[in-house]
Amino acid sequence: MQTSAFAHWLVVLVETLAALFMVLLAVAVMVVLVVWLVDRNQTANSVLRNFPVIGHFRYWFLHLGEFFRQYLYSSDREEMPFNRAQRTWVYRAAKNVDNTNAFGSSRDLRAEGVPFFVNAPFPSLGERHVSPKPVTLGPYAREPYSHAAFFNISAMSFGALSAPAVRALSIGAAKAGIWMDTGEGGLAPYHLEGGCDIIFEIGTAKYGVRTPDGKLDDQKLLAICAHAQVKMVSIKLGQGAKPGMGGLLPGAKVTPEIAAIRGIPVGEDSQSPNRHLDIGNVQELMNAIRHIRDLTGKPTGFKAVMGGLEWIDELCGEVHRRGIESAPDFIIVDGSEGGTGAAPQTLMEGVGLPLRESLPALVNTLIRHGLRDRIKVICSGKCITAYDVAWALSMGADFVNSARGFMLALGCIQSLQCNRNTCPTGITTQNPKLQRGLVVTDKSERVYHYAKNVMQEVGIIAHSCGVEEPRQLDRTHCRVMGDDGVSVPLVKLFPYPQTPASRV
Repeated sequence: MQTSAFAHWLVVLVETLAALFMVLLAVAVMVVLVVWLVDRNQTANSVLRNFPVIGHFRYWFLHLGEFFRQYLYSSDREEMPFNRAQRTWVYRAAKNVDNTNAFGSSRDLRAEGVPFFVNAPFPSLGERHVSPKPVTLGPYAREPYSHAAFFNISAMSFGALSAPAVRALSIGAAKAGIWMDTGEGGLAPYHLEGGCDIIFEIGTAKYGVRTPDGKLDDQKLLAICAHAQVKMVSIKLGQGAKPGMGGLLPGAKVTPEIAAIRGIPVGEDSQSPNRHLDIGNVQELMNAIRHIRDLTGKPTGFKAVMGGLEWIDELCGEVHRRGIESAPDFIIVDGSEGGTGAAPQTLMEGVGLPLRESLPALVNTLIRHGLRDRIKVICSGKCITAYDVAWALSMGADFVNSARGFMLALGCIQSLQCNRNTCPTGITTQNPKLQRGLVVTDKSERVYHYAKNVMQEVGIIAHSCGVEEPRQLDRTHCRVMGDDGVSVPLVKLFPYPQTPASRV
């Protein structure tokens, strides 16, 4: 009896599933038929008009290609913006695992533009790694800032990044002894959580320190700078991925918390102006620097993408007219290869000077005007490995900032979804379900290890070149491969100018 009942219910179940399958099949056929008719008769897309239904697979494969090509089809050195070899180096440095290779480099050392360093024949005995010495910024500010680490976290806003990502960066930065730039999105409690040094950035929309009409609110700025962790203030004029255009935060990312910190409406796209309303020339920039430095007591400088250097010449002339104490305490030069969460492709690929030109040009301009020691130079733009950073120090940078390097340390897989609020690693999304994947305790350790290992390996390069510390690397220590397959010293490509005796 029991067997007969079981067989009966089994037959009923099979018949039900079969009926359900036929219904679903009929629905699927109807959907395909409707899509076929719509595709065949629409006039906007010729592929779908000629190949109804199956033409939709083109977009699906295009989307999947972003993910599969980096694992299956591309070689180690093919991809952009960062190839597999670069990403793997960062991942291993962040995990603090062995980063040695066997059998030789996969990097084409004969390719035009490849830099490499000139080792000393008799380097000093002792430790392979040499540590950096502190550099003081803002000697005329009430609270000068001395900082040793030459590799630090570049500007990334809370809002563009998730709260767990900012927390992990803050905790890791404190452990590594490096600073963290807030980006233009204002100061969030997550920036302060780890106890690291903070560079507060004032963007063109003045998020976090704005009046209702978009002007600078002195009292809000004073409240932010009252935090002991806030060491400097940076006025953002522009960034590498979108020179001449303000930042964009999609409305899907503007949560009530982010809106409150920035001082903007909830759920609406937030587009910053393309420049500060009160800074339209060099004189107004100098006035803003003086006002903020006098108000807060903090070293104050600016961040910019270089198009030409004539305005830097004008700024240096203005410094000499006003007095050496009026100079910006630092300039952050961002190369056109810089990244961002959302920018027009036209600006990202076709406007602004790359770092390899703008960094030496800026340093040389400051040398010509006798202001190189007074104005510290910070650079950013695809410097994620030790030899990238060592190159920048050789060119004359005092500090090197990285954003995407630290994103990779957090676990970024370069899925290119920063602007869609769908980041699969939880780094650039405000979706709590996706943020859950980013475990702060684990990722903060990776941030620490990545920063430590980059600086350690730059120290190894410096030791090999025979200098006492990384900032002593200069253009005589690095060569660049030319188009004829013969390397040229950096100092020949970018010779140092003469310093005016009257302005030393």
